[in-house]
Amino acid sequence: MRGYFAIGVEGISKAMNVGSLFRTAHAFDASFVFTVAANYSRGEGGKSDTSDAPGHVPFYSFPDIASMTLPKGCSLVGVELTDDAVELPSFRHPAQAAYVMGPERGSLSPEMTKKCEFVVKIPTRFCVNVGVAGAIIMYDRVVSLGQFPRRPISPGGPAEAPPEHVFGEQKIRNKMEKFRDTPPILEED
Repeated sequence: MRGYFAIGVEGISKAMNVGSLFRTAHAFDASFVFTVAANYSRGEGGKSDTSDAPGHVPFYSFPDIASMTLPKGCSLVGVELTDDAVELPSFRHPAQAAYVMGPERGSLSPEMTKKCEFVVKIPTRFCVNVGVAGAIIMYDRVVSLGQFPRRPISPGGPAEAPPEHVFGEQKIRNKMEKFRDTPPILEED
């Protein structure tokens, strides 16, 4: 799968929830994990993060939204249960994305929501635990962007293997070629 993803939380106060989320992110091969304006003790989070994700995956702790920085080209995707959010099954994940979730018993701050390029929601009747929500987001990303065979029509596993990638000759494309009226003029030596 091309691209990368990260997952983080804003304003969270329960270290066990963060630990569970980070452990799952480590299992799904996240590129980094982060907190923003959060009360997170790595020692407390380690009680549920038995893989020690911050010891294996880069961990960033931003004291506030203003100090939060993401890699160039990385889309910030908020995960929030709001009326105007895109439902997750209809969402095309960006190749480079950082997903952020709000605190327990709360929502993403208006400032964080404004900073997000997209806001998605998991189509549930009410909010689920932060760790569960993160797992659903990461699973959906892997399923929708991964190279898996199509699901069969009848119950059970896939009937066919995914097609093997075929390597061909190098193709050099010039984005402006399609706008030219005449073929390009080649210089002679």
